[in-house]
Amino acid sequence: MGRGYIVDDTVEVYLSKLCDQQSDHVTGLVIGQSSTQRDFVVMACRTPSRDEPLVGTGKSLDKEWISEHARQVSRMLPGGLCVLGVFVIIDADAKDTLASLRQLAFAVQCLICSEHLWNSEDDEVTDCVTLHINPKSRKISCRTFDIKDPKSLAKPADWKYQSGVCSSWSMITCCLNVDLYVALLDNRACSKSMEKCLKEGLKVWTHQIENAVCLIDGIQLPDDAELTAGQKRNVRQTHTAQLLVTPEQQHRLRDVVQQCGGGLSVRGSIHSRAYLHNNKPKAKLAERLLKRDAVSSMVTRVQMLLDELLAAEHEGKGVSRNKQGTERFCLPHRVFCPAKVTGTLCVCDHQFNDEDPSEVIDRLKEMLDIDTSDQDLDTKQEIAAEIIESGQPAEATAENVEVQKPKRNNYIGVAMATVVALLAAAVAMLNLNDV
Repeated sequence: MGRGYIVDDTVEVYLSKLCDQQSDHVTGLVIGQSSTQRDFVVMACRTPSRDEPLVGTGKSLDKEWISEHARQVSRMLPGGLCVLGVFVIIDADAKDTLASLRQLAFAVQCLICSEHLWNSEDDEVTDCVTLHINPKSRKISCRTFDIKDPKSLAKPADWKYQSGVCSSWSMITCCLNVDLYVALLDNRACSKSMEKCLKEGLKVWTHQIENAVCLIDGIQLPDDAELTAGQKRNVRQTHTAQLLVTPEQQHRLRDVVQQCGGGLSVRGSIHSRAYLHNNKPKAKLAERLLKRDAVSSMVTRVQMLLDELLAAEHEGKGVSRNKQGTERFCLPHRVFCPAKVTGTLCVCDHQFNDEDPSEVIDRLKEMLDIDTSDQDLDTKQEIAAEIIESGQPAEATAENVEVQKPKRNNYIGVAMATVVALLAAAVAMLNLNDV
């Protein structure tokens, strides 16, 4: 027998409802957390319907559409949660769909990993699960593939349902100060060149975060220290962490002289969090998941802003600049929402300032199949930044501006980064800065 999957019983209820639907086939994603001994599945979500189905596909799986759905979903998962694999509900023999599921599993993980800026560790699990369910007999066929091995063959896996899988998972949170600068080397650069510069700059920042000192509840724990040692088992614990980046790491790039046509600088604070299974989690795992969550969230925000600016450029919408040739923008801030499982596990979305909460609710429904309301959204972890107009007093600069108390809630300590963009002629050049 291969790997074991401990699955929350709410997933069984969800998959059963999908089986009751009259459809040729239903595909979706399996979400949870891996560990050395076994994997924990806490959610499943179906693939959204395509507005224009591909002609002649029949019962074949749309790898491109499902993979894009997986990429979007992975952006909405906090640290500790990831897409573990895929499922298909179809009235066909499991053997007949195995080859298609194998191709789908590799396509999904390949696209998700393409957005990762960190290097995988040697002890990380690389198995991807595929689940075939017959809607009539409700028979389940569970197989895994090693996505690091292109020649990997299917291995049988154990799929067992259990109640309250993540009800006592620990949560670790962190308020991270961001000071990121990226040089844009050519003021005639095209969109692809700009995106390449951004990715390289984010890789350097990722390296800084990976090398940051992590304090958990004010203490730097040994890697092999059990995070929940000395505490009651099966009781949810919350920990506060700090990520300390040395000044030498922060300013290393700024000491390099290079010719460039613009620059991008992001300054502010973001909220990061990670969830850890309760099977004797180690401090090393907590640190790794928290750091990766911070990186993933920042990459998502910058990419979302870049997509917005490029879309405006393609639509011929010019962006006005002030006398200094700059334009101010706000990065989207993070919003959390309870997942549809027992316990206090949350998923997230990134919301622009001009977006209505209903748009976040719609995305949660479309991407994760979660029904929620305004009251369920946690908007207190990050405060949306406010752009200071150029007519404001000169004292309000990046160096000495005082963070004002939030207007819409009482959370103190996290103000989301504000972005200033330097746009040259017909080419969008970004210069992100705090106000």
